[in-house]
Amino acid sequence: RYQYMTKATEIFQKVPAFDYSEAAADTDPAAFETVVRTRRSTRVYTDEPVPEEVMRRCLELTLLAPNSSNLQPWEFHWVRDAEKKAELARLCLGQPAATTAQELVVCVARLDTWDRNRKLMLTAMERSDRETPESALKYYRTLVPLAYGQGPWGIFGPVKKLLFWFMALRKPMPRGPAGKADLRVWAHKSTALGCQNLMLSLRAFGYDSCPMEGMDPLRVRKLLELPRAAEVCMVISAGERAKNGIYGEQIRFDPALFLFEV
Repeated sequence: RYQYMTKATEIFQKVPAFDYSEAAADTDPAAFETVVRTRRSTRVYTDEPVPEEVMRRCLELTLLAPNSSNLQPWEFHWVRDAEKKAELARLCLGQPAATTAQELVVCVARLDTWDRNRKLMLTAMERSDRETPESALKYYRTLVPLAYGQGPWGIFGPVKKLLFWFMALRKPMPRGPAGKADLRVWAHKSTALGCQNLMLSLRAFGYDSCPMEGMDPLRVRKLLELPRAAEVCMVISAGERAKNGIYGEQIRFDPALFLFEV
């Protein structure tokens, strides 16, 4: 197994011989900065609806967010049913950011879809007109199951911790996800990247949003009839900003507390 792992990790160390190139598009830095700087957590919305086409485009852009190994461990549930939407607002503690919102999206981290998506990646590469490097195929065939598989009742977790520790004696190695706790962190990180894409997309189209962690995640999961391996990351509300929708000026602390050059 160590030999297989060594070969599978070649994709990290060598540039794969992909027969593909994609030129970087021209961008507008000023426009992007405007989107980032004007994105605010909006607590009150007007009654103006968000056009369906805008929501659909923003949700499509959401799925373009970067994610771990392109395993896309996320789901975004656009709650459109009136009764479910009202109940979801209640489960968000009845905060105005939910009760006045025109749209609500439940952002879900999936701990259990990595193997399905791994197989989808293999199928996409195998069906491609371009030749896929063997290192990429080995990565999805060998390393991904070893890295993300937890076994029945998570029994592989302690074994994986020991295995990763032993392998790391020889060279730098990822140390997880070993166990459900690691897998949760992994899935929520990618889902949060998608959440940021959704909020920035809404702002680019002229609408506002609010990420809400103030909610009952277990009841939200039950409302949407999600399995136990689906965890609610946050609920994002969307709409047109009301005049009193922003509660105050944006406060950020001294950048020296957070930005470092080493």
